[in-house]
Amino acid sequence: MVKLSDLSEEELFLAGSVACQGCPSSLALRIAFKALGRNTMLVVVASCTSVLQGSYPHSSIDLPLMNTAFATGGAAASGVSAGVKALVKKGELEEEPTVLVWAGDGGTYDIGIQSLSGAAERETDFIYVCYNNEMYSNTGTQRSGATPLGAWTTTTPGGKAQHRKDIAQIMIAHRIPYVATVSLAYPLDFYQKMLKAKEIQGTKYIEILAPCPPGWKFPPSQMIEVSRMAVQSGMWLLYEHEDGETRFTSTTKRILEGKVKRKPVKEYLERQGRFRDVLQSERGQEAEDMLEEEVSESIRRLQGWVPEYI
Repeated sequence: MVKLSDLSEEELFLAGSVACQGCPSSLALRIAFKALGRNTMLVVVASCTSVLQGSYPHSSIDLPLMNTAFATGGAAASGVSAGVKALVKKGELEEEPTVLVWAGDGGTYDIGIQSLSGAAERETDFIYVCYNNEMYSNTGTQRSGATPLGAWTTTTPGGKAQHRKDIAQIMIAHRIPYVATVSLAYPLDFYQKMLKAKEIQGTKYIEILAPCPPGWKFPPSQMIEVSRMAVQSGMWLLYEHEDGETRFTSTTKRILEGKVKRKPVKEYLERQGRFRDVLQSERGQEAEDMLEEEVSESIRRLQGWVPEYI
């Protein structure tokens, strides 16, 4: 088990980014870079991260970086991965760098799923990270396939009527070697999963819940607290899937072992302005009940993959 003191003091995400206050992607990048180290090549899919890195020729990211279009994360990273392997084989690179794709839910759940699925089917060697803020935050907070039932966005002003996708389970269905979910409220769990992904060959998929203060309508200072409540309520489950087996981790594991009591989903929803209208409407109780059932169903489905000792 790693400790915070074990993390590298080197900062590859530099001061001076133009991220919003309380931006989850900024913190996520810092943790990921500390796990992967300097020998990393970054492919950024069109998203908030395309903006927060700064304007050329300046950048807050101290790594080789390629910005790419919404739909091309998996395809662009496939080319980078093939290129660095060829350079190593020719002796022009001494050590193969880790190829890291960094995409939002828009570039993963919706626009980018085709190239991601194709790369996974080809067993391309890279780590694909989706920082999921459950909406298209960078283009004005429109709904995405990751937006939960009942959530306000500019394109669902009355609250989204559909349940969200479960893209991590879709990636598990591709039979890739490693899939994991992480939360910024549990940085060591995140760090350890990134370390593990770095050592595995093939396509690795890691998804971060990334609460967006302006889009989710809560104060920037509460980003970590909202992240923690998502896990405590079961609206975000922490697990990893490796070699056909799912293991719950951190607080999710303790909840399912009965060591920690799961918080009601309503407590999580009430901390975010994006659920205010639906909770105060005549559909409020129905939406709350449907989300509680979604949590229970997600747990039941995942437990089908879990060893009997859990």
